[in-house]
Formats: sequence, structure tokens, C-alpha cells
Amino acid sequence: RVTKEVDSTSKEAKSFLKQQEKWQSAAPASLPTVSGVKRPSGMSSLLGKIGSKKQKMSTLEKSKLDWENFKEEEGIVEELAIHNRGKDGYIERKAFLERVDHRQFEIERDVRLSRMKP
Repeated sequence: RVTKEVDSTSKEAKSFLKQQEKWQSAAPASLPTVSGVKRPSGMSSLLGKIGSKKQKMSTLEKSKLDWENFKEEEGIVEELAIHNRGKDGYIERKAFLERVDHRQFEIERDVRLSRMKP
């Protein structure tokens, strides 16, 4: 069993709440017993359990949950946030490499075009 925390205003939380409401409203009618406690009827309860499909979790979602749990257990959430903000951050490095690649392409294009004109 995997627990997942989401913001109460997120789309995923709203769909989960709607699903819970559907399950409660679609619950089979049960008959009162002698003690007054309601129990689900036998055959319809079994068929309901068999027919219901469990929501599968993708590998990407599982990996994300594992990474979030690891960061919390190791206490490195703040350290990662600080590290990724600076010049050593992954996003900053990727943006730098993209700018360099674009400039190199423009230089090569200008050289090719200058050779073709004469």
C-alpha cells in the first residue's frame, strides 16, 4: 500500500473525492441483521469486490514517490533546494549548454552562408 499526499485543491484530490462519493452512493443495499448491524449481502458483495479494478500505479509515479520518501528520510530536501538554485544547478547547466549550442550553430550557419555567396 502506497500513500500519496496531494494538495486538497489539486485536480487529483478532487477526482479522488468524486470517486469516494461514487463508491458510497453505489454501495449495494444491505439487509439489517438480528443484532441491528447492517452487513453487505453475500453474493453482491463478492461480485462487487471481484468486479472492482484497482488503480495501477505507473513506474514513473512509483519512482517519484520513492524519491520523495528518500529525501524526507535522509533530510536532504532543503540541501537539494539550495544546491539547485545556484549556478551548479542542473537546470542552469542545461540552459547554459543550450545557449552555447545555439551560438555555435549561428556561427557555423554564418560561415556556410558566406561561402555560398561568391
